[in-house]
This record gives sequence, C-alpha cells and structure tokens, in this order.
Amino acid sequence: MEEKELQKKSYSKVIDYIKHQIMAGQLRIGDKLPAERELSEALGVSRNSVREAVRTLDIMGVISSQHGAGNYVQGNFENNLVESMSMMFLLNQINYEQISQLRLGLEMQALMLSIDNITEPELKQMEQIISQLENVTEENNVILDKKLHYSIAVASGNVLILNILQALSTIVDQFIVDLRREILSSEDSKAGLCEAHKGMVRSLLTKDKELGRKSVYKHFALIDDKLKNFDK
Repeated sequence: MEEKELQKKSYSKVIDYIKHQIMAGQLRIGDKLPAERELSEALGVSRNSVREAVRTLDIMGVISSQHGAGNYVQGNFENNLVESMSMMFLLNQINYEQISQLRLGLEMQALMLSIDNITEPELKQMEQIISQLENVTEENNVILDKKLHYSIAVASGNVLILNILQALSTIVDQFIVDLRREILSSEDSKAGLCEAHKGMVRSLLTKDKELGRKSVYKHFALIDDKLKNFDK
C-alpha cells in the first residue's frame, strides 16, 4: 500500500512540475518535454512515475506522445471533453435534451460573438456554404450543415465555445447517428432548417442580432421536435 501511495505521489509530482513549467512560460505549445531520464533524475522519481505522468497528460490532451520523437505540449482538449461527456451520457448523467439545451446556449453566444468579430473571408465562406446547401445531395447536406456551425463557432473567436460545441457535436453523431439525416430527409424540416441557416448568415451580413436569435431558436426548435422521436 505504501509503495503504491508513493508512486501515486511521485507521478503527481511530475504533473505538478510540468504544470508549473507551463505557468512560468518555460513550456509552450509545440515545445518538447525533457527526456524521461532527465525528468526522473531532476525530480528524484522513478522512470515508471514519469511514464505514468506522461500517459495521464496525454489522456488529458495536455501533451502529444509521438513514437520515437518524444512528448510535446499540445493543448488538444477536445478529445478529453468527448470522452468525459460520452461517459456522462452512458452513465445517464446527461441526456439528449440537456445536450440540446447546452448547444442552444453555446450556438447562440457563438453567433452573437461572430456578428461582432467575423471577417470578410469567413463571411464569404458561409455564404458559399448556404449556396451549396440548396443544391447538393442529402449526404453532402449533412457535411455542409456541420461545416456551417463549425465556421460560426470559429468566427466567434472563443476557443472554449468551439471546443465544447465540437465535443457535443461528436457525441450527438455517436449516439443519435441518424438525427441529422432524419431532419434533412423531411421536406418540411429541411426547408425550415434551410431558412434558419439563411437567417443566421443574414444576421452576420447585416449585424442583426435579433434576427440571429430568432434563427437559432428556430433551428433548435426543429431539432428538439425530432429528438422527441428518440429514446432518452
């Protein structure tokens, strides 16, 4: 028991050291971590403890382990968010309705921020997506739908909103595989969704936040209506 407790404290010591290095600006995204042996000797811990710390940081998304090349500070937290939320879903701590409620709030804020921050190239890209949405197959409609929402999240300039929305989108696609296709296969739903998307892009063009709010609410009203057909 004492040996296990000591190893636990040792690998925590390594994690704390790396956190402090990041806080002090000694390690930044893209930087390579010191070699396993260096960390072991510098901190007075076993190499097993260093490996355990590295595995933990890798799972958290703090670092990326590249076989044969070492460990690099990465800051890729989306995968960790997906895994955590997926387990919450599987353990019945969250459900479809709660996911949709959170997405509504985040997408609304993303659009409001995008109205203030969007660039001309980003706006042109969204106009192109809207144009393509009207003249493509159902399968490509699903891809373009995701691309539009992703583009709005990017244009918001808020990385946290972007990462959480991406994680939620992944969870929806994992557990409600046919939701997007079901919405887009119904002519009424498809038309309503298209109108909501156009309204969102038009609000970006005209800087009309009220139109943006109405369009996002319309979009999620359609989604929530379809969600009623899925078991919770």
